[in-house]
Amino acid sequence: MTIGIKDNICTADMPTTCSSNMLPGYMSPFDATVVRLLSESGATIVGKTNCDEFGMGSLNVHSVHGPVVNPYQRPSSTAGWSARERRSAGGSSGGSGAAVASGMCDAALGTDTGGSIRLPASYCGVVGLKPSYGLLSRWGVVSFADSLDCVGIMGKDVASTSKLFDALSMFDGRDPTAARPETRSRAQELSSEYVTPWMSSRLGDLTGLRIGIPQEYFPASLGNIIISPFRRMVRTLKGRGATVVPVSLPNTSYALSAYYIIASAEASSNLARYDGVQYGLHVPLPPDTLARTPAEVYAISRTAGFGAEVKKRILLGTYALTADAFDNYFLQAQRLRQSIRDDFMRVFRVPNPLARATTQNAAGVHVLLHPSAVRTAPPLDEEEGLETYTQDVLTVPASLAGLPALSVPIVPDTEGDGWPLGASVVGQWGCESMVLAVGQAIEDLEHEASV
Repeated sequence: MTIGIKDNICTADMPTTCSSNMLPGYMSPFDATVVRLLSESGATIVGKTNCDEFGMGSLNVHSVHGPVVNPYQRPSSTAGWSARERRSAGGSSGGSGAAVASGMCDAALGTDTGGSIRLPASYCGVVGLKPSYGLLSRWGVVSFADSLDCVGIMGKDVASTSKLFDALSMFDGRDPTAARPETRSRAQELSSEYVTPWMSSRLGDLTGLRIGIPQEYFPASLGNIIISPFRRMVRTLKGRGATVVPVSLPNTSYALSAYYIIASAEASSNLARYDGVQYGLHVPLPPDTLARTPAEVYAISRTAGFGAEVKKRILLGTYALTADAFDNYFLQAQRLRQSIRDDFMRVFRVPNPLARATTQNAAGVHVLLHPSAVRTAPPLDEEEGLETYTQDVLTVPASLAGLPALSVPIVPDTEGDGWPLGASVVGQWGCESMVLAVGQAIEDLEHEASV
């Protein structure tokens, strides 16, 4: 398989710049664990892919290399590349999504902090998997937010995505956040207890599968261009025997606010190392400078090295960690994060393998299903506003809870704008096999619908 690697994942033989002026031409002395595992498995690494600077963004426009252009073209269009409609590939792993969608590689690695795999997958019309937190090694990945970052996979179909996941899902003692082997085994055991015939059947029979539709995942900004194809897909699943039930995740409305506080605070801490002395771009002091303290010296290099979006998040995160704001913002966000995680645990049928005591929920669901994004890919020339920060509103909750989530393309309606759409499958921690099986079923059904 040919594989692209996001520019914030270290490679020994190619630069790792995080799409930032802070790391121009940086060459890592080692490969990240996931890159090493790919090489040992016989994969061919074809290159690095563009991304938002240090992974901060939802549209992949905050990059020193320039924005990523969505390569999708409607089948009826015959326009050349220069005449195509320029839309976003999503972010922050937009380069990985665009590389897969354009056929430059079979699959690509990205990272997902709050939706950076699933959003580009939806916009570009490819498959995107954010695994359970801790299953894929983060050793050799440049940190954005340590408690949220996950290495993820983007593929042309569910089968190739699953193949890559199996090759990379191994315990790595060098990653302090890696799930222990005994935890992985327990997750597999619990998942296998709830295996139903639909997981092994390729005949389209989904009897026994219980799917939950979160009521809170249909905000006012979600237009009919998204809802109509999603409802059609749900009806198809029901027609094949799946049981579809509404569920409630009441703390979803707080997820986006909690995410931006936690992620920005962790980013502020992680990016403090780039001071132009030990790490990162060093800008010599101008002859007429009045800088006297170390902080003033650092500020000159950091001002030149970081882009506007990264500076904005560093400022937000630094404020959230100050003594005056810590209790009201950062700690409150952590409490909300736990409440959001508890919401998920209440609706799943499979017990939480991370919990000391497991309780069965006979009325629970195997997976949750919801639209991956509130819209199709936005135009690149669209003015950025507050809406830019709400692109991840449907993907952030699973990231806060550390759960596996898979975005699978669905066929758009003829009344829509013709651009790709995605549906996300979310499962219990460690239940990637279940999530991928449901994703495969959706992919097969959508293929039938498109013929």
